[in-house]
Amino acid sequence: MKGKVLKKAALGMALGACLASMAPLAMAQSATGAVAGRASAGDQIMITNTATGATRSVTVGGDGGYRLSQLPVGDYQLQVKRNGEDVGESVAVNVALGGTTTVNLGSDGGVVNLNAVQVVGSRVINRVDVRSTESATTINREELARLPVAQDLSSVALLAPGVVGGNSSFGGISFGGSSVAENSVFINGLNVTDFYRRQSFSTAPFAFFQEFQVKTGGYSVEFGRSTGGVINAVTRSGSNEFKGGVEVTFEPEAGRATADDHLFYDTDANGNPVPVYYRASQDRRTFSKANVWASGPVVKDKLFLFAMFEQRDNRTGYTNASGTTWTTGESGNGFWGTKLDWNLNDDHRLELLAFSDEGDTDSTTYAYDWDTATRGGMSGVSTTESGGKSGSLTYTGRFGDNFSVKAMYGENNSSSFVRSPADALCSQVIINSSYNSVYAGMGRPPVSCHPGGTVINHEDKREVGRLDFEWALGDHLLRFGLDREVMTTDRASFYPGPSQMTYTVYSMTPGSALDNGATVPAGVNAVVMGRKRIDGGVFDTTANAWYVEDNWSVTPNLLLNLGLRVDAFNNKTAAGSSFIKIDDLVSPRFGFSWDMKGDGSTKLFGNLGRYYLPVTNNINYTFAGGLTDEYTYWALSGWSPATNPITGSSYMQPVLGAQIGPVDDDMNVSVGDLRQSVDRDLDAVYQDEAILGFQTMINQAWSWGVNATYRRMTNALDDIRINALCGVRHGNLWPIANPGDQLTLWGTTAMGCAQDGWVTIDTSREGYITSGSNRIIGYSKPKRTYKAVEFQIDRAWDDKWAFNASYLWSKSEGNHEGPVNSDTNYGDTGMVQHWDHPANNERYGVLFNDHEHQIKLRASYKFNEMWAVGGTFTALSGGPITAFGVTWPDENLAVASYTSEGSGGGTGWICVQNCGGAYDQRVYEFTERGAFGRMPWTYNLGANVTWTLPVEGIDLKARLSVYNLLNDQEVINVRGRYEKQPGIYRTTFGTGTRWQSPRYTQLVVTWNF
Repeated sequence: MKGKVLKKAALGMALGACLASMAPLAMAQSATGAVAGRASAGDQIMITNTATGATRSVTVGGDGGYRLSQLPVGDYQLQVKRNGEDVGESVAVNVALGGTTTVNLGSDGGVVNLNAVQVVGSRVINRVDVRSTESATTINREELARLPVAQDLSSVALLAPGVVGGNSSFGGISFGGSSVAENSVFINGLNVTDFYRRQSFSTAPFAFFQEFQVKTGGYSVEFGRSTGGVINAVTRSGSNEFKGGVEVTFEPEAGRATADDHLFYDTDANGNPVPVYYRASQDRRTFSKANVWASGPVVKDKLFLFAMFEQRDNRTGYTNASGTTWTTGESGNGFWGTKLDWNLNDDHRLELLAFSDEGDTDSTTYAYDWDTATRGGMSGVSTTESGGKSGSLTYTGRFGDNFSVKAMYGENNSSSFVRSPADALCSQVIINSSYNSVYAGMGRPPVSCHPGGTVINHEDKREVGRLDFEWALGDHLLRFGLDREVMTTDRASFYPGPSQMTYTVYSMTPGSALDNGATVPAGVNAVVMGRKRIDGGVFDTTANAWYVEDNWSVTPNLLLNLGLRVDAFNNKTAAGSSFIKIDDLVSPRFGFSWDMKGDGSTKLFGNLGRYYLPVTNNINYTFAGGLTDEYTYWALSGWSPATNPITGSSYMQPVLGAQIGPVDDDMNVSVGDLRQSVDRDLDAVYQDEAILGFQTMINQAWSWGVNATYRRMTNALDDIRINALCGVRHGNLWPIANPGDQLTLWGTTAMGCAQDGWVTIDTSREGYITSGSNRIIGYSKPKRTYKAVEFQIDRAWDDKWAFNASYLWSKSEGNHEGPVNSDTNYGDTGMVQHWDHPANNERYGVLFNDHEHQIKLRASYKFNEMWAVGGTFTALSGGPITAFGVTWPDENLAVASYTSEGSGGGTGWICVQNCGGAYDQRVYEFTERGAFGRMPWTYNLGANVTWTLPVEGIDLKARLSVYNLLNDQEVINVRGRYEKQPGIYRTTFGTGTRWQSPRYTQLVVTWNF
């Protein structure tokens, strides 16, 4: 008795420590599962949560069917009752996230479909969910603990077939050929997706999660605002038993392999080879974190608490690519999460969720001598702050056997602040690879007193409210609901320095063309480009939706899912008026599941549906708030010594000579008449999808399945260059529009229109007038398709071993990737230069995220109660290598930048003759997408071994994991710019810019009590 008192006291202290570190609880919708099946009509089915004691019951209908929904994930006891008396023994059942466990019961109360389920210990677990019409992978924390999987949501999602890493330059993951900006992430039903660019998301400590569902297609109308995939995660909860634990994670530098260095060659103004370095072999990183958690009943059978606090320490040291600077980074941040569950009674429940991923990193930059690995004087310091507090409150109520309600209010906050003491005093200076020879001759000194980066002040806040209803009416399970999100962005960004410009130094040949239309003067062989980019403002976007869905059991073995979702998006100006307003976005979805044998062991399923993508906040922020994006060129007149005003160290600063040509302000977005900033009849981006699949059990442990997927996106929403709205040349407009479709803007007589008023044109035929030849042309219609066939075989865990293997063949084709542009590493969602010129998307073919073959394996094996091993393996065929030129036939204009590789979408036309002469005398060759082959296959093998203390009553484990065991460092991203001037080949074309991360080791020690 005394031991129990001490244990409760210790756990109480741990709970108090966790709670004391947290802000007041915010308010989340619970992610749940269901149990359904067949039994004797009139019997009562009662289910009891083994962790909390909560009970639910339902009476079996006259058709012999029953269903218990809105159940928190976990283990339950299922009992048949007849006339108030127990019939047979209770059945242990597991409820998975987002799934339905099918348990058919005989008149004696026993399970009659044992051949269609797996029994682990005493728990019934479905291997085939015959009541689901979607493609999804569900993984719980127990399975992840047996595998070498990095501790983040993206790594969990990458276990699912068809999910691959996106462009590593700006991160993210790609589902089914989509771009990295098309996914949604939910935590306990709360949408935590970044809504400014949609390329990231908020998260809680990884050990705070209980189960994950990765939806790769065919998901319910309850889920929207995504044309990629969905990560749906649910957190841990408290129970009637006091529990606690400590987990410590180490990733030491000693267990990390050295990254490879790479050397390529550019050319300088004289045509001489210039080395281009990608140096990383001296980079260093150590990471550790420790979390403490506690859970238990506040009031037995009624009120339960789970709380966790995690402290992280991350220390890095790394050079820039050329090895001339050394930056140290230090962050020691506390993350936390808590969940409170209150069973008001058996029919009504409240849940509160709160978590924080706030953190900051301090960086210090020094001069560096690569050859001697010697750090020089400090050149700058900066601080980056990110993350925020999020939470939700969810009510779930059941009214009678057939009707339930769920209501949720939640908030999701995130921020990004980047600042340095040098922001007001020092500009950033960048040495382009073409200038490396001269720079090396200077001794590679520091060339700026700023550590680098844009000054950013950014805060996002999402407020969510939603209602969901479920009503069982005979053979129909009706689900309907509505939700509303208000998303507010408060942001300002600019380049540091008195001029608010970033300067880049290039080696240039006299006579070379610049992007402002000027040419490099005679005698000038080095040019400085200054870029000024300033934006700022506060903007709201609202997203509303309602849905209705009928899950109709046409027969006991055939389920039809008939759904309809209607979305509306309203992106607003800083004054609160509508900037982009799109209503009545109708998404019909149809699915079916045929229980072919009638026992839940085999199903044929399919679905057909439409999915809409919202307009990100950076669109109204930029176009309704204005953007300054200007380029100025000067001759470089040498270098002069200077003193860093912050550190006192010396550096060299460029001396600006004569300005070359005018300021290039073509990329500015002015806030004038907003009727010229957005198409009056704008359509939202949507994708249509069709899936047909088959899944069956071989026996209680083994199952296999195959499915085919087809996705089609036939429209785009982006900024598009219009310089001939009324058929005559005028200044560039950059409206948000649907390229290749009709466009309606406000025309004026000053632009050459007959009168002021609305003008509608077909942008597939007009809207752009060429320079020089003065032809009126339009833009190619956007198209993206994805085709895939997936095969998967699964051996479920039986307390001894488990195995899963998948192979996926796919083809992703079109003329645009989506709302980001991985080809040129341009990630400003929804305005990524796809439609800055008709040449950008003239060609169709394989897209950046096309990986034709994907093989994924995962397995775990327990030798005994002390030792276990696990492994994962991924083999991925390489992505395409596509060439991008800078001009195209019959126009005297740069399609892509002559200086910057990342600016301008580029063209498939490569100049091969008369390239230095008149534009109309040039001879071109047309290149298809992927015409220059593919990057190599990548292989990633992970392995772990787990040791468990063989002492009864003590739960102590140590897991050693090795990631990328083979230390493969294949290239995963290459330079796509083929030309620097018409006919002048870039020797860096096709060379790598990103490689696989090297091998590293992780030790996790867990003690649960």
